[in-house]
Parts: sequence; structure tokens; C-alpha cells
Amino acid sequence: MKGFERENPLFSLCGLNCGLCSMRLGGHCGGCGFGNQSCALARCSLEHGAVEYCFQCGKYPCERYERMDEYDSFITHQRRKADLQKAQQGGIERYNAEQEQKVKILTHLLAQYNDGRRKTLFCLAVNLLELDALTAIVEQADAMTGEMPLKEKAAFVSALFKQCADKNGITLRLRRK
Repeated sequence: MKGFERENPLFSLCGLNCGLCSMRLGGHCGGCGFGNQSCALARCSLEHGAVEYCFQCGKYPCERYERMDEYDSFITHQRRKADLQKAQQGGIERYNAEQEQKVKILTHLLAQYNDGRRKTLFCLAVNLLELDALTAIVEQADAMTGEMPLKEKAAFVSALFKQCADKNGITLRLRRK
């Protein structure tokens, strides 16, 4: 969208974690304000003073956010409201620092544990699980999988993610309409 630009490629206007998105990792999307197709929220941002994040708008949360977490696209929408709140309360610099650590974890997972079938699962896990849990899981997997074949390593770390998600009431599956 002409005139819509942003400084932060990790966290979108509406609360998506662009740095953890499979489309962005594949080079198919630059994130909002970085060359992707325009969206209604980008247009809305321009109409409300070009806010960088929806929570900066005086009308937030508006009707656009009533059902925003119900369904996913190629990236999970499950925590958008919670992530916007976390960024608003803790500050965007602090939020981005955590996202940068999560991007490193995701990059490591894709390089060391992806057997060609785990990219979406890893993106979901890194988006939805807390940083300390992710760090512990990766450390455990790194210590225990050593010389395992890639397929076994992928299954091992995937099982750890699923156990952690189940324990925390999180579903590691994209929700379609």
C-alpha cells in the first residue's frame, strides 16, 4: 500500500510475529510495510495517523479485534491480542528482544531438526510457547540427539514440543475456517 511503511520487520501492526512466519522465512513476504500486499489494517493505520501498532490507536481495541484470534492463516493468530498487550505493557524494544531470541531458536531448529516436514510445527511452537520453555527444549534436544539420523531428531524435538504444548493447554495446529 502506497505510503504505508514500518520500521519493525519482526512484529506486525496487528500483532502477528512476522519474524516467526513460514512465509517470511521462505522469502514470500516481507511483512507489513515491507512489500507485501496491502491489508485493511494498514489502510486503517494510515487513516488514524500512521500508527506503528494498533495498540497505539485511540480506538484500539476496535471491532476488527472482536474475533481476530479465532482462525489462522499461514501464521498462527492465536496470541495476537496477548502479544499486542505484552508489547504495549513491556515496550516494543523488550518485545523485539524476545522475538529476536525466538528467531534464533527457530533458525536453529530449521537447520538442525527439520526433516522437510516440520517447518509449520516449529513456527507454531516458537510462536506459542514461552521463551524459557523453548530454550529448555532446544538444550535438551541438542544434548540428547547427537548422532541420531535427522528423521529421528525431528521426531524427538517435535515430541518435546507437543508434550510442553499439551501441558500448557496449547494446540500446535493451524486453525482453518
